[in-house]
Amino acid sequence: MTSLQAIKARFGIIGTSPLLDSALQTAIRVAPTDLTVLITGESGVGKEVFSKIIHALSARKHNEFIAVNCGAIPEGTINSELFGHEKGAFTGAINDRKGYFETANGGTIFLDEVAEMPPDTQAYLLRVLEYGEFIRVGSSKVLKTDVRIIAATNVDLEERVRQGKFREDLYYRLSTVPIRVPSLKDRREDIPLLFQKFASDFAEKYRMQPIRLTEQAQQVLENYRWPGNVRELKNVTEQLSILSEERLITLETLQQHMPHLFARNLPVPFEHHQAKGSEMQDREILYRVLLDMKNDLNDLKNLVLEIIHRNNLQISESSTLRRFSPMVDYVPPSASTAPGIVGQKTPIVIEPTRPPAHPLHPAEEEDAPLAIDEIEKEAIRRALKKHHGRRKEAAEELKISERTLYRKIKQYNLA
Repeated sequence: MTSLQAIKARFGIIGTSPLLDSALQTAIRVAPTDLTVLITGESGVGKEVFSKIIHALSARKHNEFIAVNCGAIPEGTINSELFGHEKGAFTGAINDRKGYFETANGGTIFLDEVAEMPPDTQAYLLRVLEYGEFIRVGSSKVLKTDVRIIAATNVDLEERVRQGKFREDLYYRLSTVPIRVPSLKDRREDIPLLFQKFASDFAEKYRMQPIRLTEQAQQVLENYRWPGNVRELKNVTEQLSILSEERLITLETLQQHMPHLFARNLPVPFEHHQAKGSEMQDREILYRVLLDMKNDLNDLKNLVLEIIHRNNLQISESSTLRRFSPMVDYVPPSASTAPGIVGQKTPIVIEPTRPPAHPLHPAEEEDAPLAIDEIEKEAIRRALKKHHGRRKEAAEELKISERTLYRKIKQYNLA
């Protein structure tokens, strides 16, 4: 089996992170097989490099390797691109055309951003995976293909399946062997090595001395979250190589040319007033929901009292149901043995001598734990329904900002 270091050298992979090594070892082991592979990871981590490694180490290495970005092809033409079309199948189809699956027969197709694939294309792809069959657009003839499929995505496909946006059967066929490529923030020990490699490459390209980092500047790079991953680090290195007059990059140099690198974005209160404001907005929702629930509960209690009074049920004072006693505006003269004044708000306690036709257990309901997330979700759902999806008016009723409401809608999948 090809050694890990040899693979890194051959494909220009820099790093010693255990997470990176584990992903590479999985790719090396699965390469000689024909198993379908699903590569996941954030944008810019190098998922396509892994697909090339798998193809290069497979028995298909001398045949076609085609990389397709599913998110970059318009929905109306992706079927033609992948499976080909017949002459006259649609406007502009002046000739027969082979698709990628026909062209790459015997080779490998890399489907990047596979989560963006339209539903009908997903069905056609599933047919290829299960039977090796496809039909050109505008044709009725079934064609055969022997293609290995490697897919990649930077989104959570399982979540897309739950949302009904991706076929569950296709997901399981694609993820026969999953490979997770770690993000740069998960392998910070590799940042100095990558920076040094990029700096050397750009120095050779632009015929200048390579830039170097002071210890403090290196710490800044290691602490940055790198949302663009290796691609972003490469861009930063190139910009510093061109913009900085000094070849030694200090804190001052970074602050001058790359001030965004000092943003930590840690999960702590970065501004006291902002954190406090967000916390207060969340509390306002909960307080409002709990107040509505209290009012509903009081209405229910009053309804029970009215039913008891109308049916002349015997009632007596009892400490066992004391928690059930609401403050009511009207007290029937016979509703309590305790002295009371009709029309005055007086707490009363009831205890039926026989169980009602539809037993109620208010004490148990009151003791049941409340799921705060469910309460908040229900309040937002009701507000949106009341205002017919108009978020501005719903936010005003909930006494929160539109931004907070939008965040909550995404959190609870209420869109």
